[in-house]
Amino acid sequence: MTTKEHDHIVPDSERRGLIGALPKALRPLASLMRIDRPIGVWLLFWPGAWSVALAGMGGHGPMLILWLAIGAFAMRSAGCVYNDIVDRNLDARVERTRLRPLASGRVTLRTAWLLLVALGLAGLVVLLQFNPMAQIAALASLVPVALYPFMKRITWWPQAWLGLVFSWAALVGWPAVTGRIEPAALLLYAGSICWVIGYDTIYALQDREDDALVGVKSSALALGGRVREGVGFFYLLALGLWSAAIWQVRPDLPGLAALLPMTLHLLWQVLTLRLEDGGDALAKFRSNRFAGLLMFLACLVVGTA
Repeated sequence: MTTKEHDHIVPDSERRGLIGALPKALRPLASLMRIDRPIGVWLLFWPGAWSVALAGMGGHGPMLILWLAIGAFAMRSAGCVYNDIVDRNLDARVERTRLRPLASGRVTLRTAWLLLVALGLAGLVVLLQFNPMAQIAALASLVPVALYPFMKRITWWPQAWLGLVFSWAALVGWPAVTGRIEPAALLLYAGSICWVIGYDTIYALQDREDDALVGVKSSALALGGRVREGVGFFYLLALGLWSAAIWQVRPDLPGLAALLPMTLHLLWQVLTLRLEDGGDALAKFRSNRFAGLLMFLACLVVGTA
């Protein structure tokens, strides 16, 4: 099918904004990478920035954070491409995803694989900027990343697997500063996993009906009418683990007080979440970009005090 024949299935997101400003031939590739939805990059980036900050920044903290940001963009983009390759037939059956480039046929499978390789090479350039321990930690993430798209077919809690993947930078940032992985980094990582489960359960509220129809599993479906309680539980667990991580670095109450802004923000998410309102669920999910900033500031204050 020609590009002209595909014009009637081009989503509005490719006709305006950042993607709309690109040459027409590049728009489907940009859409495949989700460059118009940077929230995923932020959420992948923050745990690494937290880890660098809580580890004390070291001599090159700002540069490490910059490389982690570039890496987050490359790897999140690669993850989106890979996810769409795996889910291309499933996406075509879901209203929210049927216009994605692969599902709609606007990008060929071969082109998607070539783009994935290019993004992987960009990630390799970032990897080479870190010390050997951080490189090993980063490479270890490839297996859980590769398995993630299949989790929603075999478990009701794919959000937990996403937590393993999206929190992995916490295990990279710390050794990038110190040359080793210490208990504080592991606690920070574990807390981030719980945070991801919470916010991605909120995100999954948008797709409950479609997911049930096509047989896709999610924590939002598993929790049923107890989504608010479930999200609150995982956020509380995250705060407890983060408190333990901070205590490893600064064992006093003023250090724990740095978590207060993050605590209040997560509490606001839980208490004001409208379970049947997809727009509100999306807004609450996106607010975790700001939550990540609050956590970064807490780690920076404690780590550099």
